[in-house]
Amino acid sequence: MAKIVCFKAYDIRGVVPSELNTELAYNIARGYKKFTGCKSVVIGHDVRKSSPELSQALTNGFLDSGVDVIDIGMCGTEMVYFGTSFLNADGGIMITASHNPPEYNGMKFVREKSIPISYDSGLNTIEEIISGGDFEPLSDTKGNYTKRDISDDFITHLGSFYDVSKIKKMKVVVNAGNGCVGPNLDRLEKILPVEMIKLFNDPDPEFPNGVPNPMLEENRAVTIDAIKKHGAHLGVAWDGDYDRCFFFDESGEFIEGYYIVGMLAKSILRMNPGEKIIHDPRLVWNTIEVCKENGGEAVESKSGHAFIKEKMRAVNAIYGGEMSAHHYFRDNAYSDSGLIPFLLVMQLMSEEDKSLSQLVGEMIAKYPCSGEINSKIADAPSKLEEIKAKYADGKFDFTDGVSVDYGNWRFNLRMSNTEPIIRLNVETKGDIELMKAKTEELLSLIRS
Repeated sequence: MAKIVCFKAYDIRGVVPSELNTELAYNIARGYKKFTGCKSVVIGHDVRKSSPELSQALTNGFLDSGVDVIDIGMCGTEMVYFGTSFLNADGGIMITASHNPPEYNGMKFVREKSIPISYDSGLNTIEEIISGGDFEPLSDTKGNYTKRDISDDFITHLGSFYDVSKIKKMKVVVNAGNGCVGPNLDRLEKILPVEMIKLFNDPDPEFPNGVPNPMLEENRAVTIDAIKKHGAHLGVAWDGDYDRCFFFDESGEFIEGYYIVGMLAKSILRMNPGEKIIHDPRLVWNTIEVCKENGGEAVESKSGHAFIKEKMRAVNAIYGGEMSAHHYFRDNAYSDSGLIPFLLVMQLMSEEDKSLSQLVGEMIAKYPCSGEINSKIADAPSKLEEIKAKYADGKFDFTDGVSVDYGNWRFNLRMSNTEPIIRLNVETKGDIELMKAKTEELLSLIRS
């Protein structure tokens, strides 16, 4: 079978038009129809220049295959997840390349009930159908096309996760990065008692202020400066399709996603004692302790949205969090959202009458962490073997990459699915100097 270069582990992503184009988009619709047998599908797209034409090609492929298309237009990924369940469709496709450069685009896929389709659960089959030209014959009766605005329904759905009457007046810097979240921030602004200081709020396919990726340190300065300038209580930035959100405290300090997971787990368990919380294996101690202290159960899962969602369904978890700023909710079709955490954090700050730095300060002191550090390595697998040999006296876990535990400090090393990169995370029990020393030690070994 000929490999199609834009088919990745969790989704489709590639340069337009050399790796992803309208012809392939049309065939993806036909392959998806054959694989799922769907009768109706929701399609949404991000702000990128190539998104409308890819959306049109995908739509044509479905209509010609006799599938009804509900087009929800420009939106965030979580609106496709919501729309697929809300509209009882057989599947959903979001056209987005998230935080990739402007010349890229891609697609994220779900089936009924917003169950994700990744490479090992169907994308591989769709790729085989396309490569072999093994499509079903085109339908004699075309599918129906409907354009539908579900924005108000989506905002109402978000309202089931927080209590607006409990949110106090506050000043919040919101950085949309010229991605898709701006219009929904405008809608929320009318409901919330908060003053929003908006940065790059208008969706713009040129990304004139850089690609919206708050994971990159150089992209954070503008949010930090605005917090300081306006004396804001909180800063939040989103990626392009806003399925991830990133938090800054009142002094402009970037808060690692790890501690946001702990904070949300704590708040959710207080309202729902005894529930299960899913976390990834990169950084774990804080989440495990928070769950224990608040009457919940921490359950570990391999990183990546498909694995987290699968594990959440298997154990009926109420919430799942990854340190990479993906937050998943059972009542959100087990899907990730970049807006629910934003609303929950503001409510938590209001209810506890504490700043964000106060809410996470104790966790950071108890379990200091390195954050995820990427290193480009020519031969990642042999480097991983070298590190395993060096730390052979630690306690090993292979849930995702390799985790090594020494009691008072631990680390996790993972290889990227798509690039020759090794990702390192280190945490300690209350010892920031040990954390720094071990991070340096590991980095010098990785990069030597």
